[in-house]
Amino acid sequence: MHRRKFSFRPRDIPCPHAADGCTVMFSDRSGIKRHCNSIHRHLRRRQKTPSPAPAAAQPPQFPDDDFFDGHQEHVPGSPYPGQQEESGEGDEDDEEHANANNITLAFRIITSSWMRVIATSMGTFWPTMRRLKRVLGVLPETTVLSSPAFSSKWATSSTGAFKPPFAGRVHMYDTFDGIPVGEAPWDHFSISFNGTPPPGPLPSWMIREYEVFFRDPRKVLHNQIGNPDFKDDFDYVPKRMYNDTGKRKYKDFMSGEWVWAQADELSLNPRLHGAAFCPAILGSDKTTVSVATGQNEYYPLYMSNGWVTNSTRRAHRNAITLIGFLAIPKTDRQYKDDPTFRKFRRELFHTSLRHIFESLRAYMNDYDVVLCADGYYRRVVYGFGPYIADYPEQVLLACTVQGWCPKCMAPPDDLDSGHHARRSHELTAAYIDTGLSTRRLWEDYGIVSYLTPFTAYFPRADIHELISPDLLHQIIKGTFKDHLVTWVEEYLVITHGKAGLRRFPEGRGFKQWTGDDSKALMKVYLPAISGHVPAQMVRAISAFLDFCYLVRRDTIDEDTIDQIEDALRRFHTERTIFETTGVRISISLPRQHAMKHYIRMIRQFGSPNGLCSSMMEAKHIIAVKRPYRRSNKNNALGQIIKTNERLDKLAAFRVELTACGLLDGPCPRLPAFIRDAQDPERGLDESDSDSDAEQRAGLAHQVTPAQNPPAPNDTQDDPDAPPELEEEDADTAVVNDVEVLADVFLARTPVRRLPKQLEDVAAYLGYPTLPSLIRFFLYDQLSPDANMTGEDAGLAACPVFSGRIKVFPSATAIFHAPSDPSGIRGMRQERIRATRIWHGGRARRDCVYVMKDANLPGFRGLHVARVHVFFSFVFQARLYECALVSWYTPVGDEPDPDTGMWVVEPEMELRGRQRKLRLQVISLKTVVRAAQLIGVYGGQFLPVEVGPDVSLDIFRRFYVNKYADHHAFEIAY
Repeated sequence: MHRRKFSFRPRDIPCPHAADGCTVMFSDRSGIKRHCNSIHRHLRRRQKTPSPAPAAAQPPQFPDDDFFDGHQEHVPGSPYPGQQEESGEGDEDDEEHANANNITLAFRIITSSWMRVIATSMGTFWPTMRRLKRVLGVLPETTVLSSPAFSSKWATSSTGAFKPPFAGRVHMYDTFDGIPVGEAPWDHFSISFNGTPPPGPLPSWMIREYEVFFRDPRKVLHNQIGNPDFKDDFDYVPKRMYNDTGKRKYKDFMSGEWVWAQADELSLNPRLHGAAFCPAILGSDKTTVSVATGQNEYYPLYMSNGWVTNSTRRAHRNAITLIGFLAIPKTDRQYKDDPTFRKFRRELFHTSLRHIFESLRAYMNDYDVVLCADGYYRRVVYGFGPYIADYPEQVLLACTVQGWCPKCMAPPDDLDSGHHARRSHELTAAYIDTGLSTRRLWEDYGIVSYLTPFTAYFPRADIHELISPDLLHQIIKGTFKDHLVTWVEEYLVITHGKAGLRRFPEGRGFKQWTGDDSKALMKVYLPAISGHVPAQMVRAISAFLDFCYLVRRDTIDEDTIDQIEDALRRFHTERTIFETTGVRISISLPRQHAMKHYIRMIRQFGSPNGLCSSMMEAKHIIAVKRPYRRSNKNNALGQIIKTNERLDKLAAFRVELTACGLLDGPCPRLPAFIRDAQDPERGLDESDSDSDAEQRAGLAHQVTPAQNPPAPNDTQDDPDAPPELEEEDADTAVVNDVEVLADVFLARTPVRRLPKQLEDVAAYLGYPTLPSLIRFFLYDQLSPDANMTGEDAGLAACPVFSGRIKVFPSATAIFHAPSDPSGIRGMRQERIRATRIWHGGRARRDCVYVMKDANLPGFRGLHVARVHVFFSFVFQARLYECALVSWYTPVGDEPDPDTGMWVVEPEMELRGRQRKLRLQVISLKTVVRAAQLIGVYGGQFLPVEVGPDVSLDIFRRFYVNKYADHHAFEIAY
């Protein structure tokens, strides 16, 4: 039985009751009567006399040519109205390469005019826009594309006057497949063994054909370069950036020396004068999607471009595109170590990459005219940029032997001593031309002579130079988790017997650590082992952590490079403790050796945080793992490819519609189960408090001190309120489209069921001195030039206040922290909590950094305090947002010599005959952000019943943890 092909007819006939507000459209007149009888029956009953039929609404007309801007004549090189001149960072001292970025065509394509072509290819324009506006308002999730149950429900749901945008799931998918933007069709080719077969039965891997699926990388680069969403996040030319003292600084990829040298080389060709060089940044990594049901592995290949900024590439905004799936040859166990099979596996990898990127070869010595994100056409010359890979794949790419460095000639048994020549295609060819045997080249020089890297077939590409730093596998999971943590545990076993991590009652019995697990352990590891291992071992790990946090900075200048060199020197000196204690016989490890190349690679490629394999790991989830889980698991690769193709089209089309302003305003009617997820006001924390527990607060809003305080409900609709945290219990989140240096906001909703008057609140919370402390605070605020504080002046000289106050369970700090996971502008937010009961347990009172003197460097210009109460009150028609805190004082004038962290202790005062915490009311404006204190454990083991919820109450001294995150590392040194 043949299936009848569905022919879609646009709904362009309006309801006869359109004048009464009905917006339902019909594809023909057969359903109008049924619609009127069911929906508008009440209108007919109220009409005693027949009313004249409303005038027939005209079908929507396509806008005439005056609606579009058309092609506008323009002088090349000058900005359009409202467009800024291009510059690296906006600094006057920044320098751009003089031979790049000339705009080759003197006109600009206006996106709205081009959208007319899109609409024509998809059918009637405005009904399609209405339908896709409903789609794109809620869609770019793989759940919709991959889950048949959800997509069928969503595509055909009808609630009240809402009519489904599609006739069914098949119609919805056909519509997505018809989107003409973001298209990069998939292709494939097959590779099989063509060598001399051995006598006897052939192994299965010799007779099998290996299929490689890929997209045209040139088309993918066109889509990335022309994405309007990146128009403010591109560096079209190489640049040299300088700090205030005139020293070089390195940030995005285009600020490195490598791309500048490439532009110099291209300038030697007169035909390429004015062309823009666009490097293709590549990355690949195997990923396992199923272990128990067949060990299903995939080998995705990703590509980005060097123009996009590091923050945009890290923010997962489609700046990294899946362009292929490489083949993974497998064989029986008896052939696993067969030299012929291993050679074929390596050749398969390089041959596949060579064929995939063949379409770029012609435009590596000539230019390609490409429409860019800012609407200009440019002449673009392509080239291979850094390749992001783990160490096993690095030696595969570089055709070097396992255990050797893929970037230099250091011997595997002594990698870190002395300086060694850098590898290159020319040096490898010179060694091969000497006539040395394959075995000699393998053993003495680490060269796999029977292989040729795929980059050797492309101009200006040397894989030894292009291998990028890999923070995740080399530093975080490699050196720290696999090496240092393991060595420390071996030492603890030798010294104390069986040992485990105290934070986990059963020890570190994980089968697999993720990168986030290693990062979380890195933050608290040093205080945990201090006192239980030799001081030199603590200093070794402290030096390594300094190196790790320095190289992960968003911007690195020459002063930071000096600090990196010093940290690496200290690490190499102090790590010998692992040899003297018998944990290691020798230390010569490729991942640790890679740290020696970081300084040069920073100068060549910019900050390493823009070239980390963690971006590829995150892309695995979106592009491979989620589509696989929602497939039927039968030949899942084709379904994964189809899902990615639709996702890319939807994302690209949404960007185009947004650029045209067609998605402005609220989305049309949606079914309830989708409307709830889209409504930003739904899901806000309102009254989720228990009988005795504090209410869990929503995100803070900004309250500007004014003559008249706002009404209690005014803050709910505050247009300046920062975005809501994704989860109520989340303490940190990224922030987009907010550009402030730092700010702290009280929670959106105050704690309910508390007394209102100051004296009653003080008695209820157990702080009887709060009224006096508020009076001292008011004296300091109203008399900023006084030669004494309110506490010194005495209560008699302080203003009197006994009005109403509002208590809040938390505050939110928003600050610029581009080195941490943050939004595209480098903004990050974290919640600071001060609540009597946290999730039905003990009180939670977080610590904060408080500004002391902005002219002093690092921690010397800060105080550390613990917040007991967040509150606000109005005095003399002015709103004051405050915090009741207790102080910590530093122990000594310098950080701890072993851990490198400051040590503090609670500041006490005498009240009668008892020593109690010194409390003070401070302005919320003086709070910088949250601080993390970790107890100084000493050499004793903690009792099992001691948990983190009581740590701030039972220890006498605390480390100020500068490794809590990168922002803390920069301000708490």
